[in-house]
Amino acid sequence: MSFIPEEALKGKEGIQLAPMVDFLFLILMFCACMAMARTTSKDTNIDLVAVREEISTSMPSDADVKIINISINAAGEYKWITEIKDNPMQSPEEIAEELKSQYEKGLLSKDKAKTQVLLKIDRESKWEPILKVIFAIRDAGFEVRPVYEPA
Repeated sequence: MSFIPEEALKGKEGIQLAPMVDFLFLILMFCACMAMARTTSKDTNIDLVAVREEISTSMPSDADVKIINISINAAGEYKWITEIKDNPMQSPEEIAEELKSQYEKGLLSKDKAKTQVLLKIDRESKWEPILKVIFAIRDAGFEVRPVYEPA
């Protein structure tokens, strides 16, 4: 005679699926988050210039800073890179107009110094499209910085 019922001593037949399904759901969420983090703000069609690590671009660490990513590929084509997709731009003037329009709509900070335009430039890109977009963005009143890949 035992104090524990015989059904409790016997193992339950079958596999417990609930913990396995929970674990698989967590793995799926982790992979989806990692895939989204890898694709945001990155243009795969450009090859950035490598620089030494002691050279760094200083960026303010304010949470109010709005960062705009523009890429220029080797063919001199422009793209406005967002978290969702890459928007091809036809000319530097179109980029400047888009910046002005977003500023007027209130999508960018009232202080233009808190909006930084980062240029991701392919190392094979010609100087003419780079200079055109830098001057167009500066004429619109925004700060523009090139982005380098650390060596």
